[in-house]
Parts: sequence; structure tokens; C-alpha cells
Amino acid sequence: MKFLHVVHGYPPNIGGIQRLFQQVSERLVGNYGDEVTVFTTTAYSNYHFWGADRRAMPAGVEIMNGVLVRRFPVFNKFGWWRLNAARLAYKFRLPYHDWLRALYNGPIIPGMTAAIAGFEADVVAASAFPLLHMQYALSGARRSGKPILFSGGLHPADAWGFDRKMIYQAIRQADGYLANTTFERDYLVERGVAAAKISVTGAGVDVDELAQADGRSWRKKHNVGDAPLVAFVGQQAEHKGIETLINSMPLVWRRRPETHLAIAGKPTAYSAKIREMAAALPPERRRQVHLLDSPADEEKNNLLAACDLLALPSRHESFGIVLVEAWACGKPVIGANIGAVAALIDADEDGLIAPAGDSAAWAQAINALLDNPDLRHRLGERGRRKVRQNYTWPAVTARFRAAYQAVLDEERRK
Repeated sequence: MKFLHVVHGYPPNIGGIQRLFQQVSERLVGNYGDEVTVFTTTAYSNYHFWGADRRAMPAGVEIMNGVLVRRFPVFNKFGWWRLNAARLAYKFRLPYHDWLRALYNGPIIPGMTAAIAGFEADVVAASAFPLLHMQYALSGARRSGKPILFSGGLHPADAWGFDRKMIYQAIRQADGYLANTTFERDYLVERGVAAAKISVTGAGVDVDELAQADGRSWRKKHNVGDAPLVAFVGQQAEHKGIETLINSMPLVWRRRPETHLAIAGKPTAYSAKIREMAAALPPERRRQVHLLDSPADEEKNNLLAACDLLALPSRHESFGIVLVEAWACGKPVIGANIGAVAALIDADEDGLIAPAGDSAAWAQAINALLDNPDLRHRLGERGRRKVRQNYTWPAVTARFRAAYQAVLDEERRK
């Protein structure tokens, strides 16, 4: 079959959606003999869409591991004006305030709709909301009569990003939807999306690569020794709840003063606040907090192998891939009681759930795991089994392809 994937970024642009569609695209080509083309942007990061990041890759076509990748240039001028127009319209709930927010988010890609309409493919799949290229994908597919699926990556708790009628109107018009979790599926059904066209596909990890991670070398490199180690891995953004984790540590240190905390991920504007909070700690505690900006995959994997537990206190997530990565290393996890994360973790079976924003509760959960090695081992091993059953890349790719085949079969029956 011939598939067109429309995504806002593709490697070397780094991110969860980028990795998901790279892995699925390459495995559709390599494992099934399908023909896959990716339409994407020249951006290295989403900040490029409104001009905050001026870096750009060359526009044009290249072949990456058998996948044809076409990169489109982005119109990213007037970002400040677009933002303030969107804020004003949102504040006063003016007509089309959802579209003004989408125009601010971008990417504004001249010519993409026509290119999608003119491209020969059996199925179009696009990711992710709330970005504007999703509307290009829908318009181009509809104009040419091609079936389309969305992988939306929804964050319902993010009202600015996802409280937009245009998103749910587009999803209802699509032929299929690829949900990350059962929570996302149920959320969409409540908003009028037909359950029959939603497939729960999730995302995957490279279990063999993670199995080779060297936790001992990470501990030696960062002078942790055999001390307890709590890890956070993810974008250093405000919604990730990192301040909750930092604020929980004094209660952890009261019980286990030798404990270390590692915070690893891609920096954002919020990173300055994280550094400020860490710097305000007493000197002996500051030395036990490790801030790692944009770690390479090997460094990240070694941290996951080194830690005693992974903590993800996010206030909203569409999936929580780092939970799966930690499980692949046999580590227990703690996640916040938010929709997608609570749907992914089987509470008290492969991880613990703590209230988002409640530092005392997070300290209690961390201490419960640090106090009980047998519990850590049991939760981690159950998580490892879950990953091998459900979240390998071959399994995820098979679910994607089955969803593509289903919408294609339905289209042929019409």
C-alpha cells in the first residue's frame, strides 16, 4: 500500500510525534514493503513556526531509510502580532478565536494543501493537534477523495491548546482516529466521535536498545554511587510539574538524606525557573540535584537504567512514553492522576499514582518505593512484561497498519 504521513516535524527534529512517525514509517517500508512518503516542515523545533527559532533545514526531498521525506518551508513572520491577536480573541471569546490560536501555533505552510490533494496515496495520516497542518491534511485529503486518519495527541487539560471547536469538528470529519490511550478514545466518544473509527494504537520503544543501557556508568559519571536515585525525563516545560517534584524532595531527604534527583530533558523558557528552584536549595542538597539539558539517547537510557524509580508529575500528557521506557528498563514509575497517564499505569500493579501538584503526596509515594526494594522490583518487572506485550515498535506498527487497512476497506465499500 501507499501511505502519506503529514507531520509538523521529522528527524533531525526531535520529539515524541517525530520519533513515532519515523519508526512507523520505516517499519511499514521495511517490514511490509509499503511505500511511505512524509510531508513535513523545515523546522528544527516548533518555535520556528512563530519565528522564535530561526534555524531551518533546506526545503526539498530526501530519502531516509527508504522513506521519501519532503520538507516544506514555513511562513513564520509576525509571530508577536499573531500571539497577541489570539490572546485578545481568546480572552473575550471573540468569533473564530480557535482559528486565531491555530494561526499563532502554525505551522503556516504555503502550498501544502495543494500538494496533499495532488499526491497519489491510498491513505493519509496526520499528526498532531493543535497544529495548523492538520487542517491542511484534512482539506487536501477531502479535495482529492483520499481517506484520512488523525493521530491527535490530545491534551484535554490544556485549554489554550485543545479547547477548540475546529479540532473536534475535524476529527468527526476524518475517516479514522489513532488514539494513544483508552482515555483519549473515551474522551472523543463523549464529544461525538464514532467509537468504531477510533483505534487505540499507543506508541513504542526499542526494548533491545533499552536493555543494553548502562546504569552503573551513569552513576559513576555523576558521582551518585549506590545512593537512591529518583529520575524525571521529559521536556522542561511548566506543565510537566517539575516544581512538584523539586518541592517534594525535602520530605524525601528528611527520610533518606542521601537521595539524588535527576531532571533530564529538552530545555524551554521554563528551564530558568527550574534552575532557580534548584539553586535555592541548601548547598549539600544542590549537589544531589542533577540538571541535564537535552541528553543524548544513550545518556537518557543510562539514566533510566540507573534510577530506582521514574517520576512523571505532569499536569497533562497525551501518552507518557517515558513511562514505557522506564518499564522497559524494569523500573517502577509514579504518574499523576491525569487521564492519559492514569489509563497507561495499572495502579499498584506496575506503578503508583499521585495527585498532580501535591508535593507531600509525591514525597509519600517516592518514599514508599525507596523503602521497599521488593515492591520496586515487582512493579518494574510487571511493567517490563507490559511493554514486551504491547509497546514494541513492531506491535505499534501493526496496529497503525490495521487501522489504515480498515479505513481503506471502508472506503472501497462505499
